[in-house]
Amino acid sequence: MAKAIPKKGSRGRIGSRKSTRKIPKGVIHIQASFNNTIVTVTDVRGRVVSWSSAGTCGFRGTRRGTPFAAQTAAGNAIRAVVDQGMQRAEVMIKGPGLGRDAALRAIRRSGILLTFVRDVTPMPHNGCRPPKKRRV
Repeated sequence: MAKAIPKKGSRGRIGSRKSTRKIPKGVIHIQASFNNTIVTVTDVRGRVVSWSSAGTCGFRGTRRGTPFAAQTAAGNAIRAVVDQGMQRAEVMIKGPGLGRDAALRAIRRSGILLTFVRDVTPMPHNGCRPPKKRRV
């Protein structure tokens, strides 16, 4: 079904569709795997404000797991929230990847005051049985 064509004199929506709200404090989640680094910035309630990953920054293949890719991804995610007025943040780091320290360094350099940095990597308490050892 076709949409009705608006009249010439009528105006549509004025301004941007998404309202930019001021966010003084937030939570930065860094998930660093061996293949990629994903940085997500949320408000205190957990709603996503901004996110970036090494893949969306243009890195492909094995270069996504590098520290430089993680640094670039963190910089892109932080740049959007600094414009919205974020001054303080908590950092949650998850995963064993190379981008952990590089992403944290990029966040420190951005000027956001970090209240605490917590490692939330899931550790099994002898849970599942691991796969059998390889015989080469």
